[in-house]
Parts: sequence; structure tokens; C-alpha cells
Amino acid sequence: MATTLGFRIARLPHLWRSILDRRLAPLGLTQTRWVTLYHLWRMGDGQPQCELARAIGVEAPSLVRTLSQLESQGLIERHACENDRRTKRIYLTDAAMPLLEKIDDVATDARQEMLAGLSEDEIDQLNRWLARIEENGLAIQAKEQDTPPSP
Repeated sequence: MATTLGFRIARLPHLWRSILDRRLAPLGLTQTRWVTLYHLWRMGDGQPQCELARAIGVEAPSLVRTLSQLESQGLIERHACENDRRTKRIYLTDAAMPLLEKIDDVATDARQEMLAGLSEDEIDQLNRWLARIEENGLAIQAKEQDTPPSP
């Protein structure tokens, strides 16, 4: 049973994104674009490009192409940071807001469908369990980063 748990935990994000990709396709958004827009919206305007990349889980140079595409669509603007001209801060445009509201509606509907049959208490308990698993994983990761790998 423990082996299937790991597979299920690994499969859920792929399943979730697949559902959202299919539902967001009519809006002309690739997964990379909607994920980037959604993270920026949730994090707040003016995020440094490197922080946005970290939140999404990609390297900053990998994000550059997506940001260029979003900028050409008129959905974001990039401005040099006042303190460090090499750092770019990312801002949503007014044109992005209706699109983000649609993304949020689609995500909310999908979340409700995926959590169907679970009570609020069960969802809260699941959230606590996942948080504990994540904390354990982060502790393992931190410990292993401090310890050189064995041959």
C-alpha cells in the first residue's frame, strides 16, 4: 500500500494540470503561460523574475521565453528594478485580469470536481497530512544537503 501512495501523490499534479490544460485550451493558453500568470496573480504584482521562477519551479532563464510571449500578448509588463537594473520586476496588465478571472473559475470548478465526495473536515485533514508529508520531505532535503553524498 505504501508504494501506491507515492505513485498517487506523484500522479495527482499531472492529472490536475492535464484537466486544467484541456479546459483552458479554448482561451489560447499553454500550461506554461497559465501557470506563470496564475502564480504572478497569487504572489502579487512587481515580483522579481527570479522569485517568480522559483515559485513556479523553473530556472529563471527558462522563464524568459514565456514572459516574452506573455508580454507580446499584452498580459504582463517587465520593468527594471530601481535598485538593480539587472533585475526585472513583472507586472500584470489590465488586459490580464479578465483572463485570470476565467482561469480562477476553471480552477475552482476543477477543484470542486476533484474533491467531490469529501467533506470539509476530510479536506482539512488531507491538507494537514499533506503539509506534514511536505515538512518531512523538506527536513530530509535540508539534512541531505548538509551531508555529503556517500560513495
